[in-house]
Amino acid sequence: MNIGFVGIGRMGANMARRLKDRKFNVTAVYDTNRKAATDLAAELGCAAAQDLSEVTAESDVIFTVVTDDNAMRKIFSGSGDNLLKNARDKLFINCATISPQVHVEVEKLTEKAGAESLEACMASSIPQAREGKLYLMCGGTEKAFRKAEPILKEVSSSLRFVGKAGEAAKVKALVNMVMNINTAGLAEGLGLGAALGLDLKMLREVFSQTGANSRVLETDGEDMQNRDHSCFFSAAHAAKDSGIAYDLARQVGLELPLARATKEQYERMTAEGLGELDKSGIAELTFKDRHKHSGDR
Repeated sequence: MNIGFVGIGRMGANMARRLKDRKFNVTAVYDTNRKAATDLAAELGCAAAQDLSEVTAESDVIFTVVTDDNAMRKIFSGSGDNLLKNARDKLFINCATISPQVHVEVEKLTEKAGAESLEACMASSIPQAREGKLYLMCGGTEKAFRKAEPILKEVSSSLRFVGKAGEAAKVKALVNMVMNINTAGLAEGLGLGAALGLDLKMLREVFSQTGANSRVLETDGEDMQNRDHSCFFSAAHAAKDSGIAYDLARQVGLELPLARATKEQYERMTAEGLGELDKSGIAELTFKDRHKHSGDR
């Protein structure tokens, strides 16, 4: 199969590299960042498409890894150039964390064009994308899933079919909502520990052996202490994803105060120019004297 990629940021580029390593024929890449596209195309020996329709023409299967709902709608239904030009019999595998309803919209658009789509939501980070160890949750028709499965197995260590279009996106929204809440809680715990003069290495070790333990402690705890916020999952994306989950809660009449507070913290980071820090950067808001606005409430 010829495989194309639309959206080659941290995740998309490393998925393309992984499939190239596994002897798949990556034929075209596209990104609004033209230099990123040309650089990756040179590395992989494929075309740096200037148009979305060119990716479709050059590929049997097209992965999309874009930023948000608006970007997703644009690549599939934008006026003029879009991915559904002459798309009959193509398969689109959509990996971005976006609103469930947009995945449903995309499935309807692709069906109308004689193509198929599958959401393949990723609950992993950059190293897993490169190593082919993503945790993938898929939604769509079972036919589309079976067609995509041989490729998805090469980029994942765990592959789960959740159900119809939109269902996997709901699960992914909840995964990120809880992860973000855990991250904010850890930052507050370590921030208070630091303000009380406690040894943070000791405190992290105690957390790891008690009810304060979490996966986030393992991935972010030391980074929070050392102020190392190299970006694996940005604060801006955390704000967006918590927003998706909070909107879902409002749609079903639930009030989630922790989700709302966490969303607001990450939105605050973005507003203050910290949106491209890793999600661990939320500690900059909770540790005393770290941030110029850390005392503001």
